[in-house]
Amino acid sequence: MPIFIDARIPVVFAPAGTAGRGDALLIEGDAATPAGLPVARFSVALPGHALGCACCAPRGPVAEALHRLFLARARGTAAFFARVVVTAGPDGEAAVRQALAGDAFLAGRYRPAALP
Repeated sequence: MPIFIDARIPVVFAPAGTAGRGDALLIEGDAATPAGLPVARFSVALPGHALGCACCAPRGPVAEALHRLFLARARGTAAFFARVVVTAGPDGEAAVRQALAGDAFLAGRYRPAALP
């Protein structure tokens, strides 16, 4: 029987305080973060433009933030992480879920997961 291993990075939704060693943070806005963890930030509010307009965010702010995290991990410029903890409000959480479901790059590298 074949064994299937999903090597994509799990993404969970939880307060920043639950992140620990081996985690990265994806944070909506400018909330404080624990020291020593890779962090990427995003904002779903783009003043004056529709969310994801072609002039400002071709892939969207969540996709860009997760892309930066992945590149930092791959290049070794950030500590290696095995999980991404998302700290966001309801709109931010919806934007992350939508990006994970609709962006081919993200779908190949990240997967939604539940807290253990």
